Amino acid sequence: MSEERTGAQIMCEALIREGVDVMFGIPGGAIMPFYYAMWEYREQLRHILCRHEQGAGHAAEGYARTTGRVGVCIGTSGPGATNLVTPIADAMMDSTPLLAITGQVGSHVLGKDAFQETDITGITMPITKHNYLVKNVDELAYVIKEAIHIATTGRPGPVLVDITKDAQIARTIPVWDQQINLPGYKPTYTGNRKQIREAIKLLANAKKPLIMAGNGVIMANASEELRAFAERTRIPVITTLHGIGSFPEDHPLSIGMPGMHGWVHVNRAIQECDVLFNIGGRFDDRVTGKASTFAPNAQVIHVDIDPSEIGKNVKVTVPVVGDARVVLQALLEDLPDQAELAALYGNASDWMEHIREMQSKHQHKQQYLNRPDTSQLMPHDVYDAMTRILNDRGNYRIATDVGQHQMWAAQLIDWYSPRTHITSGGAGTMGFAVPAAMGVAVAHPNDVVWAIAGDGGFQMTNQEMATIVQEGIKNVKVAVINNGYLGMVRQWQELFENKRYSGTPLSGPDFARLAEAYGWKGITVEQMDQVEGAINEAYAHDGPVLIDFRVEREVNVFPMVPQNKGIHEMLTEAPESETVTT
Repeated sequence: MSEERTGAQIMCEALIREGVDVMFGIPGGAIMPFYYAMWEYREQLRHILCRHEQGAGHAAEGYARTTGRVGVCIGTSGPGATNLVTPIADAMMDSTPLLAITGQVGSHVLGKDAFQETDITGITMPITKHNYLVKNVDELAYVIKEAIHIATTGRPGPVLVDITKDAQIARTIPVWDQQINLPGYKPTYTGNRKQIREAIKLLANAKKPLIMAGNGVIMANASEELRAFAERTRIPVITTLHGIGSFPEDHPLSIGMPGMHGWVHVNRAIQECDVLFNIGGRFDDRVTGKASTFAPNAQVIHVDIDPSEIGKNVKVTVPVVGDARVVLQALLEDLPDQAELAALYGNASDWMEHIREMQSKHQHKQQYLNRPDTSQLMPHDVYDAMTRILNDRGNYRIATDVGQHQMWAAQLIDWYSPRTHITSGGAGTMGFAVPAAMGVAVAHPNDVVWAIAGDGGFQMTNQEMATIVQEGIKNVKVAVINNGYLGMVRQWQELFENKRYSGTPLSGPDFARLAEAYGWKGITVEQMDQVEGAINEAYAHDGPVLIDFRVEREVNVFPMVPQNKGIHEMLTEAPESETVTT
């Protein structure tokens, strides 16, 4: 305890003391002392050598999102650090606890345009909860501790620690027992009890209440409390894209996903509801559409741990700042007894029956629930088989990339558990799925982890397939929904830009042969009757597998809310056809 340590050794020991046991990164000149020290701690700190820092950052995100623990990624100065900007921004948008550690040139040459010098703290200031430039070895033990505290508490998010090379080399006797002292950072976990009671009153007097569950429910590990609250009040539950899994979709009170690609009956219910109880969601524009027309009849209760989100996009009647789990526990404590609840929520069955009537009227018209009469392999065929086989087998988790395949996965796979659906939501980062799935697989070696990607996003980070082989990670399977386009952009061009397919037709290699070159098993599927066999073959193989699903090229995701339109103005077909409006 009293021995001198180098700054790099202190970094390693500080991480271990905070419970970190795995890191994703790439070494380079300014971070080399840290890697030198890492060798001594290799039994306690597993380092996974990625092929690109963006992959390292997304892998750390996947690890964090599926465990709730901090994900750690590492880069050197200059391009190593700037390559981490995308996953840092992604983590900021999606409230992911991430610690990015970067090396920096020696303090004596800072500001002199030294080789690979970049002001990464300046670059990342708008996209981190906090960041640090450490030039003094004596600060390291405390800074690492404080950085992880900030990343994992309150509304989680990314923190960057940039450390000069001389601070990593210098020696000191570390002080480990320093108390965190952040006078300006005091997250509120316990919601105001008066506001909580006001929320109960509002819900008690509602005739058409809805619960909207967001990412905050998952981050707070509040799924059990959410289920208990919904069951006691009999209020229907909507789950946002990031809230998927927080409430089981086979539950009688589950009605589906809202927003741009949500279901028609869900968006109609939002437009009709008189009280909307949003817990852990931030009213993103992909949920609200045109915010001024969103939930026009509703009084809004908004529970969020970040006070800056309340009232930012949607007018709120009852604001509650607090942790989703703690607030739900307080709501459950203050709810009336069952007899009073029965009287208060006596109209609940009528409201749910009305929603189910809307569902029966509209949902059966959706093209992916009614497969087109074609011999061409359709995305529907892939997702139908995946949801059936994966849920039959159990112990699966899915990381999706960004685009059409992402929305199909959200719509067409049945989700039952939290932290099984990992996607890039706020930033919409193509290339997320494969490295994120790697991070999930490291965290859950006994689960099968599927990465679902389009052929566009897959080609951005598929080099991490080499990392997966080198690290002996066997539980990753990749499904490429290959349509030869940047599909979501092409869809917009078709629907709103007179089919000017500018910059969207996309070529690529034979993905199955590419997989084999990396040491994976590769499978190509072109026919509907091959899908189930390919998925089962992937399960049977003891190692990573890629399936190239070559689907119909010009298939669109519906429903869809066009830009600057309200969620009541959904398209269920191309614009020249009928538009569903309320």
